[in-house]
Amino acid sequence: MQTVTYTQIPGLPEPKRGKVRDIYDLGDNLLIVATDRISAFDVVLPNGIPDKGRVLTQLSLYWFDRTRHLVPNHLISAESDAIAEAVAAAGGQVDAHVREMLDGRSMLVVKAKPYPIECVVRGYLAGSLWKEYVRAGGREKPVTLHGIALPAGLRESDRLEEPIFTPATKAEVGHDENISLEQAVQIVGEVARELARLSVQIYRFARDEAAQKGIIIADTKFEFGEKDGRILLIDEVLTPDSSRFWAVDDYAPGRAQPSFDKQYVRDWLESTGWDKTPPAPELPPDVVQKTSEKYREAYRRITGREL
Repeated sequence: MQTVTYTQIPGLPEPKRGKVRDIYDLGDNLLIVATDRISAFDVVLPNGIPDKGRVLTQLSLYWFDRTRHLVPNHLISAESDAIAEAVAAAGGQVDAHVREMLDGRSMLVVKAKPYPIECVVRGYLAGSLWKEYVRAGGREKPVTLHGIALPAGLRESDRLEEPIFTPATKAEVGHDENISLEQAVQIVGEVARELARLSVQIYRFARDEAAQKGIIIADTKFEFGEKDGRILLIDEVLTPDSSRFWAVDDYAPGRAQPSFDKQYVRDWLESTGWDKTPPAPELPPDVVQKTSEKYREAYRRITGREL
């Protein structure tokens, strides 16, 4: 299976390229292609991670199917023939090379209008919220962060009493900024409260299912869009790129937890002394291999299947 870090479909306009995904406008619908590109510290790295894009797509398909009773989503099809037909109808040329490039990493989806906020749900105190908690003095006193009251004395990676909704702005470049629900209402209107309800509901469902398979979903990020007056779950869902996955057997609060994502990449980059500005150094083969294995292991544990 080829490592795909760049896509171009003959006959179609240049796609919109994100850090990981190439998005082709097919008229009424979109073709989302998850490449094997990987970013760290907001910089796309020069080499890709084998199978990463396929893991992201196949896990998203798994969770779209598992959560459709909670919220509709934007998926039309991930079948190769349906995708090839849609690409050809939009003027694209689909030969054997294009089919192989798209296989397993592509989704044909409804073109929805995205809500301009990230819908983040946290079940554990980790990442940026842990840093904010420490800065606010939470080790010694109760604190309120983004409108949410948190007790004093929590440790890094502690499970929160209830999952919390901590939306964020969508930054075109750099980091997203955590905001309160009330600030989210100011950005997208009262629909933000429904997005919060849906986000927590999906998180609870996925958290409980993953726990039975030895995975803790510490936090996750959802994207929603609107189409014909309906809220749709869009983009990717509950993947190692959008979520923090920990192994139940390794969980020990009071420190950062080993995770099923690009932690190997971050750790190696930190060890090189790289100043986190482009261009990033090329990853050595062992780091690429270990990172690819972590992504595949997350898929295997959650779905019970091999790629």
